[in-house]
Amino acid sequence: MEVIRPFGPSLAKVSIPIEIVNSLNEYVDKIVADEKKLNELNHGHQLAGNVKQEFRLENEFMKKTGWGKFLADNCAEWIMYASQKKITKFELIHSWIVRQFKDEYNPLHVHSGHISGVGYLKVPDDCGKYFQENKKLNRNGEIELVHGSKMFNSAATITFKPKVGDFYFFPNYLLHTVYPFSNTDQERRSISFNATIDNNIYNVYGA
Repeated sequence: MEVIRPFGPSLAKVSIPIEIVNSLNEYVDKIVADEKKLNELNHGHQLAGNVKQEFRLENEFMKKTGWGKFLADNCAEWIMYASQKKITKFELIHSWIVRQFKDEYNPLHVHSGHISGVGYLKVPDDCGKYFQENKKLNRNGEIELVHGSKMFNSAATITFKPKVGDFYFFPNYLLHTVYPFSNTDQERRSISFNATIDNNIYNVYGA
């Protein structure tokens, strides 16, 4: 685990085991092929994304593959490292898939619960170029997290290029956005979650 503190709140970066990545992709492909099941699990109406397909993972599947345990164990390790506090509660609200394609995007938003995260199951080979080719940074298809404002010795944003197997944990309140991409018909497939932990650990104000 790599703990990253680019501004106020810390983030954690871990690797999803390849067997879980493969199980998740097989599961997603199976759900996509079943229109009835896809409609039952549709989660897009509760999410911010301007994408065509977002759906929840079934609880039984998350237990069977160890996905829920992966989230709980890494969340506990991150919080212990960042705050020296041991959580006794991890309740998964939802975990869901986002299938993003050309010109789709996720606007700036926050999540519910206490803890959130995002990881990557498929990434396009090429997300396209900026229209102005002399630009130094190409954000196409990347995720950007935002906190506070830019000041001396204090960044306001951090941006990550998606890579299959990478997973990031962050507090639910952290603003984040995903940029659109072009020049490809390939899929950018991500997985996210929301969860709650011990309220006396999350609520630092003690109210």
